[in-house]
Amino acid sequence: MARIVFEYDPPERFVAGTVGEPGARTFFLQARGGGRTTSVSLEKQQVSVLAERVEALLDEVVRRSAGEADVPAVTPAEATDAAPLDAPIEEEFRVGVMALVWDPDDERIVIEAQALTEDDDDSDDDDPPLIDDDEVDGPPLLRVRLTGAAARAFVSRAQAVVAAGRPPCPFCGGPLDAGGHVCPRANGYRR
Repeated sequence: MARIVFEYDPPERFVAGTVGEPGARTFFLQARGGGRTTSVSLEKQQVSVLAERVEALLDEVVRRSAGEADVPAVTPAEATDAAPLDAPIEEEFRVGVMALVWDPDDERIVIEAQALTEDDDDSDDDDPPLIDDDEVDGPPLLRVRLTGAAARAFVSRAQAVVAAGRPPCPFCGGPLDAGGHVCPRANGYRR
């Protein structure tokens, strides 16, 4: 099957979002631009790590450029996006491998999310590689090129989406379910 690359340079919108109730949510990355929308699903931890890494990369760009790069130190108010995901949400693929890079020539952050493959599941390798665009056959890929302001807005929203889950138990830190919680720390033992 020919490789499909969903490229947005730049997208009109790039966000992380969820569908479902806390505890049973499905996480998505969604890019929109040029009259098309691409939605890919991923794990909550992947969204969290991606937001953390994008923020760290942006902070490093600001630090190394001594503020000369077109990257705001915080999310601009006009870039904030709290709208729901665009409907209908049609999953193109499930994300397996992601990559992140700063393009100094265009002052853009490039995020790539490649589809999960059978090799990713079976591999003992901690960092399976992204497949080059030159490959005729290969898993689908979502590539998004963001400005510094758009990347900061992505980070803010992604962190809010991850934090909007179930509240933590004050004793063990595990997630509290609406129907109750079996806490290993509250097992009847008192000091």
